[in-house]
Amino acid sequence: MKKAVLTLSAVALALSIVACSDKPSEYETAASEAAAVHSVDNVLLAEFTGPYSGVPAFDKMSLADLKPALEKGMELNLAEIDKIATNPEPPTFANTIVEMERAGSALRRVFTYYRIWSSNNSTPEFRKIQQEMAPVISAFSSKITQNKSLFERVQAVYKSDELTTLTSEEQRVTWMTYNGFARNGATLNDEDKKRYADINQELASLHTQFSNNILADEENYVLYLNQDQLAGLPESFINAAAGMADIRDNKGKYAITNTRSSMDPFLTYSEDRALREKVWNTYYSRGDNGDEFDNNELIKKILTLRHERITLLGYDNYAQWRLEDRMAKTPERAMDLMEKVWPAAIARVKEEVTDMQAIADIEGANISIEPWDYRFYAEKVRKDKYALDSDEVKQYLQLGKLREAMFFVAGELFNFDFTPVADGKVAVFNPDVKVWDVTDKTSGEHIGLWYLDPFARQGKRSGAWASTYRSYTTFDGKQTVLSSNNSNFVKGAEGEPTLISWDDAETYFHEFGHALHFLSADVAYPSSHSGVRDYTEFQSQLLERWLLTDEVINNYLVHYKTGEPIPQDLVTKIKNASTFNEGFKTTEYMSSAIMDLLYHTTDPAEIEPDSFERDELTRLGMPKEVVMRHRTTQFGHIFSSEGYAAAYYGYMWAEVLTSDAAEAFAEAPGGFYDKEVGERLVKYLFSVRNAMDPEEAYRKFRGRDAKVEALMRDRGFPVTSSN
Repeated sequence: MKKAVLTLSAVALALSIVACSDKPSEYETAASEAAAVHSVDNVLLAEFTGPYSGVPAFDKMSLADLKPALEKGMELNLAEIDKIATNPEPPTFANTIVEMERAGSALRRVFTYYRIWSSNNSTPEFRKIQQEMAPVISAFSSKITQNKSLFERVQAVYKSDELTTLTSEEQRVTWMTYNGFARNGATLNDEDKKRYADINQELASLHTQFSNNILADEENYVLYLNQDQLAGLPESFINAAAGMADIRDNKGKYAITNTRSSMDPFLTYSEDRALREKVWNTYYSRGDNGDEFDNNELIKKILTLRHERITLLGYDNYAQWRLEDRMAKTPERAMDLMEKVWPAAIARVKEEVTDMQAIADIEGANISIEPWDYRFYAEKVRKDKYALDSDEVKQYLQLGKLREAMFFVAGELFNFDFTPVADGKVAVFNPDVKVWDVTDKTSGEHIGLWYLDPFARQGKRSGAWASTYRSYTTFDGKQTVLSSNNSNFVKGAEGEPTLISWDDAETYFHEFGHALHFLSADVAYPSSHSGVRDYTEFQSQLLERWLLTDEVINNYLVHYKTGEPIPQDLVTKIKNASTFNEGFKTTEYMSSAIMDLLYHTTDPAEIEPDSFERDELTRLGMPKEVVMRHRTTQFGHIFSSEGYAAAYYGYMWAEVLTSDAAEAFAEAPGGFYDKEVGERLVKYLFSVRNAMDPEEAYRKFRGRDAKVEALMRDRGFPVTSSN
């Protein structure tokens, strides 16, 4: 999904507290020696070996090793934690917080492989293990966060005089560690602690089931077309659909899979309205088909359990608890931002529908615009208003060339150089995955590796995301970065480049922004990589802006057949149309963000998911021609984990920062490649990760807080007020 960076929900808390390093501590017990012995038998536990300071052994990973590795990794980690908690020495930053940062290395390596199976190579066999282990992992996490002796040591450090002598990063790591305990049940009585832990285990199972249900619906619903059903579809899409049918043993057919990367272009170009409606219904009905994979009851259970859990902590609703340590601070502030933009968004939708209906009437279609018509007629309006043909633009958007463009931007802003790693030198989990060595252009210093897994396949979850297999730290000796970008582009036909849409090109740059955030890190401790959800999308959203810079357009957007640069008049059309269809894009996103906040500020006893979604959207004035980007039953961001729960608004919060920061570049003498602004960008917005409070970091970059008016200008919405 665009702009989505997902983590393993069941262990997110545990891994943020019990981060890893490959170097042993004087406090580690014989359990560490047992890990080294055991790792010989189980590659998932073993330290990374080979070039580049060690890399994951993706070529040796076996599903048979996963459950034993998880169990052993948790056992070893708990032994490390017990050693810290029972240390007879008075608690200090070094013997408590640092040792917690150091602990859990073996388990962290196991989860590197776990996430590959979960996101990139899922199978029914893995899903069975995942379902079985989710509550076990949750119970493990609770054993750490509810360890009274450990919390007392953390609290003692947090409240000690020593705190004022620490570096700013060390102070923040201490606060985050303390906060992680205090906000997750450490202060509860024994009875409530047990219930809190039980709820977490139940939720872990429900989150996993929700996610697997969506994946099942994506895999189970594939539409196979004959040649006479392809009217209007671009040649590149037809060739790709033929390839997707081929790998599903339906040679001679054309497969429309139940994922956004297949659905979106089909709805944009197919002239068969009945088929458009079928594809639309199938996609937006995921998790809502009244069968074994239906998610409605799961949603009710999830919301009820989340609400019960936060009442144990004394909060009124889940969103209040979730946003307390985010930039927004309260659900009211988050909703206030939504309410500032929502009226302009739905007003723009009305204008867009009017334009589309006019074309449909002129063509004698004898229809009223429905949701499955929106993309199709929006494309006609684009051609009519801006003489801009999306398929024509697509001919200049080659995946390989765009990758080169991203490397160019990284070189200009971050001084990074990307060199392909020869096939076979670094293990990968699929032949489609390629790897690049990232170095400093000036010194040649090795920064890390960048893995790219760009194409859709069975068993791979939909959308796009970024992740790390190892993060930069220095507290135990320098650890270089292993970063990864993952997409679901439909691979071009054999011998042809993969062509993507302009929206997909923005997504490509977006996810690369996350990778640059990982690669540019300059922090000492693992916990400094933990994110503030309404801030972490900002850096990646900002990187999208470089796609429209002249340096990228003039050098990397070339026709896939002729090699000719994109014509200047087409570039002008793209820029003129930059706010086109913004009503649709903003409304489908914001409806999901608003519903997320409503789900998590409403008493769950009053919620019946299907009717609640329908009734609340009606109350909000949701246009009938647009649907939520993520309907409730497929809203994996908030129901397959807690990473974005009550926090999906964060994309919009981050967009305010993005628009405001982009204006800083636009106003600079050197534009988007201005050296002075670029240096501030890297220093304050990328390299510090979460070692500095996000509001402080942004003020250091911009000299002031961000203003919402910049976002309104960006989207072509009226600006009616001033900060």
